[in-house]
Amino acid sequence: MITEEMKALVRRHTLAFVASVGVDGTPNLSPKATMLVLDDDHIAFGHLRSPNTIRNIEHQPVLELNFIDVFARKGYRFKGPATYEKRGTDRFESLLPCFAGWGALCEDFLGIVVVRVERALPVTSPAYDHGATEVDITAQWREHYLNM
Repeated sequence: MITEEMKALVRRHTLAFVASVGVDGTPNLSPKATMLVLDDDHIAFGHLRSPNTIRNIEHQPVLELNFIDVFARKGYRFKGPATYEKRGTDRFESLLPCFAGWGALCEDFLGIVVVRVERALPVTSPAYDHGATEVDITAQWREHYLNM
């Protein structure tokens, strides 16, 4: 399900926007920056300051994750059921070494959220529909951000 191209984008852009459904049925969107691909079917992130997201998963265990390359104006959206593995459980302890790249930050994880990806779709700017290339779009947006 999660292709090599998708994995590469997640590695380069570990910040994702996580959409969950609130207890009141309204959408909840929250950025998360400790993302990693566990395997071909799972993406995970460490819970640091996510009480609403965790509460929402406990109420309705499904998430959508959006990863966007802001320069290329494209990315992927992943959707699927989510589980919350609380610190101190065997599952948490088995997942924690996967996050070694975050160093001491892992000590602050209250838990780990694991999403089983059931749907993965590309996200692209409408500029691509009009013949723009990734090289052109990336150059344009790099210039934009450098001149801010």
